[in-house]
Amino acid sequence: MTNDLREKFPDGTPIDEWFYHAEIPTLSSLGKQYLATDYGVLSDGKVQTEKLQKLIDDVSCSGGGVIVIPKGVFYSGALFFKKGVNLYVEEGGVLMGSDDISDYPVCQTRIEGECCNYYPALINADSLDGFIMCGKGVIDGNGLRSWKAFWNRRKWNPSCTNKDEQRARLLFLSNCNNALIAGLTLQNSQFWTTHIYKCKRVKFIGLKIVSPSQPIPSPSTDAIDIDVCSEVLVKNCYMAVNDDGVVLKGGKGPWADQSEDNGINERILVEDCEYGFCHSAITCGSESVHNKNVLVRRIKLNKIWQLMHFKLRPDTPQTYEYITVENAQGELTGSFININPWTQFFDLKGRTDKPVSTVRNITVKNCNCTCEAFFNVSKSKDYNLYDFILKDIDVKTTSDYNGYDSVQNLITNNLKVEKI
Repeated sequence: MTNDLREKFPDGTPIDEWFYHAEIPTLSSLGKQYLATDYGVLSDGKVQTEKLQKLIDDVSCSGGGVIVIPKGVFYSGALFFKKGVNLYVEEGGVLMGSDDISDYPVCQTRIEGECCNYYPALINADSLDGFIMCGKGVIDGNGLRSWKAFWNRRKWNPSCTNKDEQRARLLFLSNCNNALIAGLTLQNSQFWTTHIYKCKRVKFIGLKIVSPSQPIPSPSTDAIDIDVCSEVLVKNCYMAVNDDGVVLKGGKGPWADQSEDNGINERILVEDCEYGFCHSAITCGSESVHNKNVLVRRIKLNKIWQLMHFKLRPDTPQTYEYITVENAQGELTGSFININPWTQFFDLKGRTDKPVSTVRNITVKNCNCTCEAFFNVSKSKDYNLYDFILKDIDVKTTSDYNGYDSVQNLITNNLKVEKI
């Protein structure tokens, strides 16, 4: 019997060959080309949703191809891609989201851990196999108006939720397989930037995903939200948004683990990425049920707030297991590791006992960072933490607090934490 020399996910599952192919396709490889301006789509400041949607529908009916957005700024509301239709945005081209929410008709969708009626994204695709969205151009959510409205609403009602302000995501893929999002700049989303739900084999390659943290912060503009998905690759991306970078979702609520709408994220690989300001490089929660086999490696941090954030809801049963972060380098303004109860919008919905969550088999190794707090981890009767490994870590921190005693079976090897 020969030895299996393949790289492994944290629980020992081999990393499939699929993860090692990160090529960005050329325009000529995407099928018959349909230049948007040849079909009446104008760069005149007016919303072109109807013309763009008709083109999508016609291309699908004709056997498929690629819609090309050329140089110029083209406004649109929600678009729904169909079988066989890809999208390419040329360098100098901008697909600009309308900032009028009425251009995003309410429909059944998935948002913040539940399936419900809400607003679609600018780009939507459901139950497609092989959808590709790429190019050297820009897709812009045009979020400024919605950001201002959100913060004004918060002044009036500090307890308002993210969904209370009516706003659209930039990209939403649901029930899709073998999708590729590559090369583009995705910016200024009104809400989450990219969101995939119940998808398998999705690649995010060479993207620049940005939204501002000042002077008007862009609320809840997560770079990549992964929601009940398996086999996802995030590679060579730059992320700088006013919320989390890569986020693992999956459902919330006291019986979230019993709903067919919810479920596990597994076999997630994030590698060779760079972060500007974000709330966290990798986040589990706050709408999350089960995350397993997550590997984050070779990442650069430039004044990001936190490296790892595990949000543990006392109203939701959660399991976070077999998660490894390795070769993270750079500067954090907050915590290296943050594991604490997350009580925002706490609601047991009549359940008389609190579900108990578990975080286990967590490994962090080969990291060199500065931060405010290294191991910002607290004990709680609402969760159990065990089997952590901290290995070959050199950290400079401004705080001498650590929550090592919060974890059962914490193993350290060549751990250097220096207070400065």
